[in-house]
Amino acid sequence: MKIAAPLAVGALVLTGCGNDSGSADGTYKIAFQGPLSGENVQLGVNMENGIKLAIDEANASGDYEFKLEYFAADDMGLPDKATSAAQAALSEEVLAVVGPAFSGPADTAAEYYADEGVPAVSSSATRADLTTKGYGSFLRAVPNDSAQGAGMAKYLASEGAKSVVVVDDKTDYGVGLADVAIAELKKAGVKAQRQSTPQKTPDYSAAAKRVANTKADAMIYAGYYEDAGPFAKKLDEAGFDGIKMSGDGTNDAQFIKLAGGSADGWKLTCPCTDPNEEDATKAFAEKYEKEFKRAPGTYSAESYDVTKMIISEMAELDEINSDTLLKALKKTKYKGLTKEFSFDDKGEFRNQTVYMYEVNGKKIEYEGSIDDLTKG
Repeated sequence: MKIAAPLAVGALVLTGCGNDSGSADGTYKIAFQGPLSGENVQLGVNMENGIKLAIDEANASGDYEFKLEYFAADDMGLPDKATSAAQAALSEEVLAVVGPAFSGPADTAAEYYADEGVPAVSSSATRADLTTKGYGSFLRAVPNDSAQGAGMAKYLASEGAKSVVVVDDKTDYGVGLADVAIAELKKAGVKAQRQSTPQKTPDYSAAAKRVANTKADAMIYAGYYEDAGPFAKKLDEAGFDGIKMSGDGTNDAQFIKLAGGSADGWKLTCPCTDPNEEDATKAFAEKYEKEFKRAPGTYSAESYDVTKMIISEMAELDEINSDTLLKALKKTKYKGLTKEFSFDDKGEFRNQTVYMYEVNGKKIEYEGSIDDLTKG
C-alpha cells in the first residue's frame, strides 16, 4: 500500500510529447478544473488551496527529481464553460487534472480529457452516472450521490420521519442527488414527494410555501449554498418546522453567511470528513490555515490527498506521461489523510462512507459518519 509520505526516487526518463511530456527541465503541470469565479466560487477555492498546498510541499521537499506547476482551469461550475476550461488545460499540456469539481462540467469535459488520455481525478463530482459513460480517463475519488442519497434516507428514517419533500435546483448535481434520495427514501418506507425550483430563482417565497404546505416531517434541498441560503430564510418565513437537510453543495460557511440565523439546525451531508476535527487531518488543517489564513473547507483535504496521490504515482514511474500515470492511478491503493483511495474498473471510488454535519449558530459542526450515527 502506498502512503501519503513522499518517496525518494532514482533517475527518471522525462521524455514524451504533447500532454505526455514535462518541460525541458523536468517540470510537469497539474491542473484544477472547477469554479474559481461565479456564484459557487468558495467551493472551488477550498479545493484549489488543497491542491496548491500539495504541490508546494512536493516542490519544497527535495524528494522528487521533477518539479510541479499548478494550472487553474476555471469553469465557473457551469457545463457551458467546461469545454473552454478543459481546452485551456489541454493547451498547457497538463499531465493530470484534479477535477472537474462539479458534476455537470465533469460530464462535459471528461470526454476531452479522455480523448487526450489525460487523467481527470475528481475529488467532488458526485452524480452517480459519471462513471457509466465510458470516459476512459475519468476517476471519481469521492462517494457518489447513490451513497449520499442513501445516507440521507437512512438518517431521516432513523429520526422517525414518515414523510419527506425533496427539492432539486434543476442542475445536473441537484437532479441526480434528488433522484437517488427519492428512491432511497421509498426503499426505507418513507413517503417522498418531489418539487423543483430552478437555480437562481429571484424569490424563494413561493417555493418555501409549497414545502410548508406539504406538512412533511423533513425536507431535502438538492442544490448549492448560493441558493440554499435565501431558500432557508423563506422556509422560516413560511413556517416550515420539519428537519431541513442538504448535501455537499451546501456544506460551506457561505451558506451561513447567506442564510443568517435561518441556517441554524440544518443537517448537511458530505462524502468528506472535517479536516479540523479528525486526528489524521489536524496537521494538514494547521498547515492550510497558516498558508491561506483560513480554515480548510469542504473538499480541501480530499483535493490535497488526490494531488498527493498523483505525485506519489509519478514518483514510481520509469517514464512519466499521462498514459503511464493513468494506468498507475487505476491500480492504486493510496493511503491518504482522509481515506484510502482505490478505484473499480469503471473508475468508481470504492469507499462509499458519507458524513453528517449540523449548523450550530455560526458554525458547521461535524457529527461523524451516518453509519455510526444510525447504529443501534
